[in-house]
Amino acid sequence: MALSADAPAGMFGAREPPPHEGTDVTRKTVRIAMNGVTGRMGHRQHLVRSILALRERGGLDLGDGTLLWPEPVLVGRREHALRALAARYGLEHFSTDLDAVLRDPDVDIYFDAQVTSAREEAVRKAVAAGKHVYTEKPTATGLDGALELARLAHAAGVRHGVVQDKIFLPGLLKLKRLVDGGFFGRILSVRGEFGYWVFEGDWQEAQRPSWNYRAEDGGGIVVDMFPHWEYVLHELFGRVRSVQALTATHIPRRRDEHGKPYDATADDAAYAVFELEGGAVAQINSSWAVRVHRDELVEFQVDGTEGSAVAGLRDCRVQHRSATPRPVWDPDVPATEPFRGQWQQVPDNGEFGNAFKVQWELFLKHVYAGAPYRWDLLAGARGVQLAELGLKSSAEGRRVDVPEITL
Repeated sequence: MALSADAPAGMFGAREPPPHEGTDVTRKTVRIAMNGVTGRMGHRQHLVRSILALRERGGLDLGDGTLLWPEPVLVGRREHALRALAARYGLEHFSTDLDAVLRDPDVDIYFDAQVTSAREEAVRKAVAAGKHVYTEKPTATGLDGALELARLAHAAGVRHGVVQDKIFLPGLLKLKRLVDGGFFGRILSVRGEFGYWVFEGDWQEAQRPSWNYRAEDGGGIVVDMFPHWEYVLHELFGRVRSVQALTATHIPRRRDEHGKPYDATADDAAYAVFELEGGAVAQINSSWAVRVHRDELVEFQVDGTEGSAVAGLRDCRVQHRSATPRPVWDPDVPATEPFRGQWQQVPDNGEFGNAFKVQWELFLKHVYAGAPYRWDLLAGARGVQLAELGLKSSAEGRRVDVPEITL
């Protein structure tokens, strides 16, 4: 059933585009069905910090005299949550009926931030309805489904994209700048550490929803994080050629949002080695059962013949070959060298926007201005493939090749 909010427009939710200087600007309203925005990521990053942020600044300038005005249509299962969200931000349109929204000819784009287990069917419906598709990852629960979505979207001629936010973060943008500039020489290895302690839910409330820890609901750190590692490694260092992983469920018993105990059936940690095209080796530890002793929640150390770097979400530090100290192993005396102090900060050299908003802008320009865009459903399928093969590697106790996939 399609519903409307009666509340007045809030700061983010102005119902009409504000006046724009100049007489040659064409305003185009774009209706975007946003499914799953009552969840944490969909709400904070995609709705508030991306779409509503674009509205707050007056829309998206395509550079050809067109100003896009995004008009979100909130979609979900809980009417009261949608109504509250719409009222909070002064939005007019929300619905609990996805099929009705997809039948609406005024809706151009379908966005999905639901739980993984519900995503494939919804995206399939959106493609069948002729909507452009932008979706969180993983795009499906298995490679066959992910590839089928990519093929259906390609055959339907709709534009499609997958959220790959990490590569738009300041720290990784600086790292990419170093790679492109040849700073490392020949890249030898990548070491990644990701994770933090997620409370078990008994004496402190968990920071993540309980379905994340149930395999039957699409949970698990491999399913969640390996799609991220695939595109980070692919974009910066080269395609993943093989994976060897060991998964674990370190915390087997947790409590859900209502304090009810449940068995954790999904992996909450994964320790993986990836062989990359070109010969570099990447090791990435992912865990929701680790206490943080690093500068950021995720860090990557890249070592090359000419230099090394350590990049997090925002910062990046380097040590060039010419400035590399000469440590000597001597366990009988205290360390006298300030190892962290021997690294140099990479400057910002520019302004960095919110990573999710930046990719939303690129996707909208792809849809309405024909701008190039390579982070599509096929790229999303590569992430699903790596997760699937990572789980297979752990189950079988062996290294598994990662073949290239195509439409």
